[in-house]
Amino acid sequence: MAARSLAAFGAVLAVCLVLTAATNPGFVVRITQAGLDYAHQHGIAVLQKELAQLKLPDISGDFPVRHLGKVHYEISSLNLRGFHLPYSRISLVPKVGLQVAISNAFAEVDGNWRVKFHFIRDHGSFDLEVKNVYIKIDLKLGSDASGKPTVSTSACSTRISSVHVHFSGKFGWLYNLFYSAVESRFKKILESKVCDSVVRSVSGDLQRYLQTLPVTAKIDAKAGIDYSLVAPPTATEQTLDVDLKGEFFSLAHRGAVPFTPPVLALPPDHNRMVYFAASSYFFNTAGFAYHAAGALVFEITDSMIPKGVEFHLNTSTFAAFIPQLDKMYPDMLMKLRLSAPSAPFLSITPDGISIQPVVDIQAYAILPNTSLAHLFLLSLTGNVSATIDVKSGHIVGKLSVGRMKLSLKHSDVGTFQVRMLQSIMNVYASSILLPRVNERLAEGFPLPLPDRIQLSNILVQFHQNFLLLGADVHYTPRERR
Repeated sequence: MAARSLAAFGAVLAVCLVLTAATNPGFVVRITQAGLDYAHQHGIAVLQKELAQLKLPDISGDFPVRHLGKVHYEISSLNLRGFHLPYSRISLVPKVGLQVAISNAFAEVDGNWRVKFHFIRDHGSFDLEVKNVYIKIDLKLGSDASGKPTVSTSACSTRISSVHVHFSGKFGWLYNLFYSAVESRFKKILESKVCDSVVRSVSGDLQRYLQTLPVTAKIDAKAGIDYSLVAPPTATEQTLDVDLKGEFFSLAHRGAVPFTPPVLALPPDHNRMVYFAASSYFFNTAGFAYHAAGALVFEITDSMIPKGVEFHLNTSTFAAFIPQLDKMYPDMLMKLRLSAPSAPFLSITPDGISIQPVVDIQAYAILPNTSLAHLFLLSLTGNVSATIDVKSGHIVGKLSVGRMKLSLKHSDVGTFQVRMLQSIMNVYASSILLPRVNERLAEGFPLPLPDRIQLSNILVQFHQNFLLLGADVHYTPRERR
């Protein structure tokens, strides 16, 4: 019984550990206070325009005057000339979300009035000043079933400290009888309308914009990137962190990745508006996806040999190192087929990115009838380093090859000294293969950015198990037609 209980506990513990590991993000987006302040500027500008378009209802009523009866008034054609938000700030609320506080806002309204008091009737226009408006908005951040970010207004309050009405007309004493009623009713209406507008703006404009964040980004015909949120955004005292899956996948067949993301310990840097932490898991799933898609295969033929290289890819060249080629396949063109027997795996340390790829090189002789004859199979290992940058919202890279080592896996042309081929394979790798790989890496892989965002002032840092990219943000509003 005890053994069974211990086994059950072990199984539960194993499941918990697997689930915990699975929640680690492969990619983290961190927004600093500077980034929130920048976003807040644009958000307030949008909200100010929304509030300036508020439609205010007509107001009418009867105001009792002691011993004299009732004053009947009608306020109509209310026109909100402007709503101004001169002071506001956005704050992080740890484990909750964001809070926007607006103070000393003001607005101007004009309209028409009509009054009836016994036998007295009068009408005219009025101006209304609203001052010292305070608005507090709590924003709740989350994610939907597809992994896209969501935002909603969890609380909104508006407090108006001062409303003053100026009526034009001849009977000043009459206006004094009911202006306080007008001011009180208008204050309640406007306070309600402001929060209604805030809720609509958040659930409409802001939510629609957040939905432009790509959950999946198609890279090419072979692979894509999964940028779905693995958890709701997390607010701390200083940053807003968004944990993303950060996983490449094959478009042809998406299989389970046989390794898990590491724990990322981001440094407390705040010099940029936004930071992107791309883990080693993120990059290694790229190798896994492209390998699964059969994309890590490259063929070299004689026509690809750069001008200036003295030797050609044929049996006459290789016969200098493998004499039996002249007898078996005299003066024939050759083909090299390079492939990765397994997905390449890189590591990231504070010193940079390093890769130790393993490449199989199958050599063929091209027979007169264009069929291929197997010659030999080599294994190539080496040290590869990478430099990283960000261009046009894409992570771009460039590989540099260090020392390479060849070994013979199989030969159909007898034994030969593999080291004699080292220099020629170095030339093929550095002058043909590497430029093609770097050409693809120069195109880059898209960062998870919503629409109309550009990055500048790029910072690149290497940390244990992740690459940290810092940047400032520029947003280009959509032109209104």
